[in-house]
Parts: sequence; structure tokens; C-alpha cells
Amino acid sequence: MTVMAPIAGFRLRIGSAVLGAMLALAAVPAATHARPLPDPPQPHPTAAESWTADNGDGSFTNPIFNDEFSDPDIIRVGDDYYMTGTTMHMMPGLPVLHSRDLVNWTLRSYAFDRLDLGPGWRLEDGQDIYGQGIWAPSLRFHDGMFTIFANVNGFGLQVFRSASPDGPWKRTPFTGDLHDVSVLFDDDGRVWAVYNYDEVRLVEIKSDLSGVIEGSERVIMPAGNALGEGHHFYKVDGHYYIITANYAPVGRMMAIRADSLDGPWETVQISARETMGEPLGWGVGNVGLGTDLPAAGDPVELTPPPPADRFGASPLHQGGIVELPNGDWWGFSMMDVRSMGRTVYLSPVTWKDGWPFFGLPGNLGRSPRSWLKPATGHDDPPRPTWQRSDDFAGPDLRPIWQWNHLPIDQAWTLQGGRLHLTALPASDFLRARNTLTQRAVAPESIAQVTVDGRDLGAGDRAGLALLNIPYGTLSVERGGDGWQIRHYDQQRNRTATAPLPGPVARLRTHVDLDSELGLFSYSTDGGKSWQSIGEPLRLPYQLKTFQGVRFALFSYNGEGRTGGAAQFDDFAVTEPLADRSGNIPLSQAVTISNLADDSLLWADPHGMLHVAAAGSAEARDQRTRFKIHDRGQGRVVIEALGVPSPANFVTIVGEGMPADVRFQRESDASLFQWQDMLRGQFMLLSLKTQRYLGIDPATEEPYAADWPGPSPSRKDGTVFRWSQ
Repeated sequence: MTVMAPIAGFRLRIGSAVLGAMLALAAVPAATHARPLPDPPQPHPTAAESWTADNGDGSFTNPIFNDEFSDPDIIRVGDDYYMTGTTMHMMPGLPVLHSRDLVNWTLRSYAFDRLDLGPGWRLEDGQDIYGQGIWAPSLRFHDGMFTIFANVNGFGLQVFRSASPDGPWKRTPFTGDLHDVSVLFDDDGRVWAVYNYDEVRLVEIKSDLSGVIEGSERVIMPAGNALGEGHHFYKVDGHYYIITANYAPVGRMMAIRADSLDGPWETVQISARETMGEPLGWGVGNVGLGTDLPAAGDPVELTPPPPADRFGASPLHQGGIVELPNGDWWGFSMMDVRSMGRTVYLSPVTWKDGWPFFGLPGNLGRSPRSWLKPATGHDDPPRPTWQRSDDFAGPDLRPIWQWNHLPIDQAWTLQGGRLHLTALPASDFLRARNTLTQRAVAPESIAQVTVDGRDLGAGDRAGLALLNIPYGTLSVERGGDGWQIRHYDQQRNRTATAPLPGPVARLRTHVDLDSELGLFSYSTDGGKSWQSIGEPLRLPYQLKTFQGVRFALFSYNGEGRTGGAAQFDDFAVTEPLADRSGNIPLSQAVTISNLADDSLLWADPHGMLHVAAAGSAEARDQRTRFKIHDRGQGRVVIEALGVPSPANFVTIVGEGMPADVRFQRESDASLFQWQDMLRGQFMLLSLKTQRYLGIDPATEEPYAADWPGPSPSRKDGTVFRWSQ
């Protein structure tokens, strides 16, 4: 049994060991140390500076995080909610997050600081655990104890327990290998687990949680019933429910239920086709799970995005449900969002015929991108989950940082307000130890850091990278004729260099995760002016690292020896689109175009909302001008300025079919929930039909309010762009 402790950041390293001691200690498995209590929380940046799902008006906009947080599991304990998720090869691992409103989350601890299960965990002997390690944890609270069940690929299930979400956590290896497990503490004191893919298996767990009870395993749903993995196991009003994800042939969520564990079990689909208007992206054809880690120079075969409206595995999948104290239910799930990775989405749940469908009445299976915050009884103010920037002046690293594989603790230190990373030997960046990472933020984020390489020697490379396959690095190096900057592009296997006047440079990378491109630049005057270097780096999502793109600070020696130490200072992340306060043009007169064909919304003289073709005489008419009025909680009414007042508000009548979008006096049927899609794009969710305003450009019909949701391409007629 190993004792783990709460994490506020990482420990301060003081001084540096001599080379011989360092090399000797590098071969020893890292020990697990008790950790002090967390420092008082640091002030978060404002909502305008970093992504938060909370709109500040009683509504929220998905995703909950706009950076990677995969395989979420959420529980409620009293009025508090806790979440954990997959961390694979990153250290520390298994974050435990806390919320009072299901929208704003803060980190309470990591279930482990270090986990050493062999040379692959340390990037030794040519081995690695990229994309392996911790997968799909199950978080539970029972008899005063928090418990996380997490399968470790190749090593079986691990059980982490604590009386507090702040830790300390104890790890106990479990006898058995339960893939994508979910655990249920039943009313009679027995403990059950479900796991497996396609064929759902049930097994009883010993009361001390040390292993399975021999002979208890059985199949409760045989293969061939459209089921998948990533199970979430519940008992609701005496009935057993298992929510499961599937990705073949496309992503979706299924549920099975029974009155008894002995069955019979039945199944329905509870969420489908919900991509939130996010298309598939670039991939890699020759690198993935089970393949060797490509070395520098090995080919990386990029695969372009499939046709625009293909679903693939990306629609909402792998999640579960949670009940509020007032009896409301909410669903949580993840979705693949190109090279950002997988992240968490929150959905209202509508029970029908005893099934927990994701979505609103009248539109089951589809989830709004923006909706009212859950009625938890706590309306916390908007705040980002993470503080991403770090000046390295404190005693600890910010908690958002994670090491790529197990670090060599003797080869890094926080000293003098700087991070010092010793250049350990490695053949290339992906095999470099002590690479410090954090997740890139969608849709755009910019990372900068100052690197001082004065203590580096020949063959040492230290700088800023985008950790992915293919990766890109930007390093400060000591060249034969002085200092230089070096950029390496793995996909093109291309190096670009430029001279530096000295050993200090400010390095920058700008990622656009919508276009899946990364740019590198550097500055020699402290960031006043910048020089681009290299070509735009393609950022695909691939299954070798099995994670989204990460910012990374690295220092390694490419000539097989331990080198000097690089000093890193003033790491800063900015998010150009984080401030969404002006994304709804409240009280403004605007024209609204449809992304499908660039036609303008037009108040047809027959009293219907119709279209004016781009460039037509109608497009220049007063009837294409609309004023957006705020009705609170992200809800708006839309006034047609070219229609006589007061019967000039866009209003839904009947069932919202074509020609049911009329101009009338303002009423409840005039209300829309604005769905912010960023970059000036949006949708309008009718509160009368619980469906979206949209049009099929091929039919020449007027607008309807019966569309279930957007296509991945956003060209199905439901997504608009506004302009003044």
C-alpha cells in the first residue's frame, strides 16, 4: 500500500546533486512522499482572461473545460460535486475536482503524485507508456470514504482511497484487470462492478476492495447489443442502470436497465448525433495504440479530415448522470474536439418511460450548447478552473503542470524565481525526461516563456514545444559560433536556425485548435518584437499520445550525456477568445446571415421569417435588420426593424414547422436561448419547441423552429453569423 497526499503544486527543489549521484538516483524508482497541506488558493484570472463555461448571467456554455479532460466521472456528496478523469502517462495523476454548481470547478488534489510501475513509466530502456497508464476511472463515495477505481493498462486495477477530497490518498493494487470499470455500492452492502467492451460483464468485489470474489463473474449483456465501454453504474429508485459509450460505427451513448442484477436487461440509446457543431479533424495514419514511438526523422503520415458532416467517434459519448438535491438530473459526457483532445460537456436530462435521455423535452438525445445553470442551490461566480501562467516565484509549480512520464526529481528545481531543468540524455524530444507540460486551450491560446541557456553545453537543447505527434520544438542552444535558436518540425523532419545575440530569448507558440495549426516565434528584446521561425505545424489528434496538444518546457542532451541546466522564467498563457462578454450583440441592430449559403434573415412581407439571397435587392432592404433584446440568463427576443411595431418580434407558432416563424407581439413564444459558437457564430434555441431555428437551403422553404441541432460542418442551416 502506498500513501499519496494532496497536491497544491509540486515540491521545491533546492540545490543540485553532483552528476554521479544524479545518475545513480535516476535509475531508482521514484519514491512516494507525504505532501504538506495545500497553500491557500491563489487568485484566479478574471473570466475575460481565461475560459470559463459560466456566462455570469445564470447560464453556461459548453464545454465545461475548453481544454482536455477525458473520461469524466462525477458524483454528488451532499451539496458538493466531485469529478476525476483519465491522465494516462502524466504525473501527477487522477485529479480530484470540486464544484457546488456543476459549472465552476476547482482542483482539490491529485490521487497520486508519482506512480512508478516499471521502466516505461520512466522513459527508460527504450520503453514508454504514451497513451497508456491511467484510463477511465470510477469515482465513488461510501461510508465516509472517497474511492477511485482506475485500471492501469498492463498492471490491473488500482484502488485509491481517502477520507477527504484533499487527501492523503492510499493506493492498493487490486487483484484483477477490469477495463473501463464502474463500481456500485449496493443497498445491501455488496459491491459490484461492470466492465468490458460490447459484452458487458458483472463481477462482485470483496468488501475490502482488494479483488473480485471468485466465481461471481457473469455476462449480463452479451455481445451484439450495440453497447460499448466506459460504463457508469447506478441504482435509481430500485432499478439498476448502466450508461455506456460506443464509437462504432459512430459515437453515441446507450443505457441498459433492469429491476434485478439477474435481469432481464433492456437497452435504449439516450444521446446521439450531438457534435455541438464541431467537425472531425486531422489524424495520423501510421502512429497509434500499439505502434512504436516514432523517432526524429521517422515518417508521420497525416490523414486529412473526412467529409465535413461525418460523425466518427466524436458525438457526445462516455459519461453518466448525477442527481441534484431538488430531484433534477444532469448528464455529463466527453466529446472529441480535434487536436484539443477530449473534454467535458454538461447536458440536462429528461426522464421518459424510465430512461434518462440527454436533452430537453421535445428534443431528446440532443444537448444544448448553452443552457441555464443547474439548480443546485449554489450559484457561484464565474471562475476558471486553472491558473495557467506561472512566474516560478512561489515554492511550488502551479497545479496545472504535469510531467511527461515520471520525472527525475534530482534534475529540476525552483530556485531564485526560476525553473531549472537539467539536460538529461535523450535521443529526441519525445524520449526526453523531465518535460513539463500543460494542456493547450481551445479555440486559441498563446504560450510564452523566457529561456536562459547560459549554463547549457554542447548538445543541450532547452525551450518550448508543442507535445503531440508530430511535435514541434523551439530551443535555445550553444552553437559553434555562439548562441542560436533552433526550430524542429517532426512532420517535415525540417530544422530552421537563427543566430541569437546571447543565451537569453523569449519563446512563443500560438495554437489555433480550430484550424489545427501551431506557429512558433521568438524575441530577443523581451517580447517587444517577434520573429517567426519555421512553417505552420499541423496538429492532428492521434492515438499514440492519446491526448490533445500540450505546451511543454523541455531540456535534454542529444549526445548521450547529462548536460547543463536551462532556466525558465515568466511562463504566460493568453487566450484571445476567452472574453465572451460581447458575443451576444445585445441592444444592437444587426444583419444575420446563414452559414449554409450566406443568405440573410429577411422579414417576408407575408409575415414569415424567410431569406434574402446574398447580393439581392432584398438583402439591402430594411427588412434584413434585426435588434437583439436581452431577456436575462442568455435569453433574447429578436425585433424585426422593417416590420411595423409592436407586432414585429420573431415568434414561434404551432409546432415550429416551416412558416411557423412569424412576426407578432412579444410573448413567451418569442424567447430564444442564444447558443454562442464563438467567432461571431451562433444558434437560436426556441424555448417554445426546444429546437433550433433553421432552414434547408435546398427547399426554398421559410424558416422553421423544429431543427434538432447543428451538423458538424455547421452548413445545415441552423448556424448563423451576425454583423452590425
